[in-house]
Amino acid sequence: MSKIRFVTDSTCDLPPDVIARHEIGVVPCYVNFGGQSYADDGVELIREQYYDKLPHMRPFPTTAAMPPAVAQKVIDEVFPQSEHLFILTAFSNMSTIHQSMKMASSHLPQDRVTLIDSGTASMGLGLQVLIGAETAEQTGDINAVLSAMERVRQHQLVYASLSTLDYLRRSGRVSWASAAIGNLLQIKPIISVLHNEVKSVAQLRTFRRSLDELARLALEQAPIDRLALMHTNNLEGVEELRERLSDSLPADTMVVRVNPTVGTHIGPGAVGLTMVSQTWRT
Repeated sequence: MSKIRFVTDSTCDLPPDVIARHEIGVVPCYVNFGGQSYADDGVELIREQYYDKLPHMRPFPTTAAMPPAVAQKVIDEVFPQSEHLFILTAFSNMSTIHQSMKMASSHLPQDRVTLIDSGTASMGLGLQVLIGAETAEQTGDINAVLSAMERVRQHQLVYASLSTLDYLRRSGRVSWASAAIGNLLQIKPIISVLHNEVKSVAQLRTFRRSLDELARLALEQAPIDRLALMHTNNLEGVEELRERLSDSLPADTMVVRVNPTVGTHIGPGAVGLTMVSQTWRT
């Protein structure tokens, strides 16, 4: 095992077996509802159950970064096993996760710690961590790891098709009027989450058309090196998207249910993809 180690946050959506295989430290974010705060660790919150309940929750849940003390506990467990520690976080412009991780690692020798803002979340963050860990195991070289993760960021796409605009409205990403009009017209928006920005990419009149557009956007950047299909309790939509991409699917394509920290802001029924073009290797 490489002496280069990784810590990230729970928005990364990496499957438990991948986390265990690469010995990645994961710090949970938190979701607040019903007067309680729950760690987004797959134990206190079961993803499938959470999305079933989300439309009926009043008041609506809120999300929060981990307290620095929680992050420090994980970091302090991983750091002694490393010669160099990479800490990758979800986008800093829309969360205080990055700041919490910075505070939690400030007591460590800074020449042995690299803190990186992924500029994205979910498997967009997850694939940066995974490819970084694989590169570390293959090379044991800090600069090679840095270069690999930077190239992944430059050749990565993160898209999601939402079933409604209501949850983005609640999170302040769109106005009440825009959400009301969009829902009235049955518009299914596609958003991108890259480089610390959430952008509207397309607005389609049906969900199937939005899946067509997701597939088109991905195939535009083919050949695909890495791919993850993501959803918030919409396995049927994921399977439809998989069929549209069937001729270009990498053998190691992952399907993940998005974490509640991110899913609270996009709502149930969403389908998305994260891909890295093969051009990242050149």
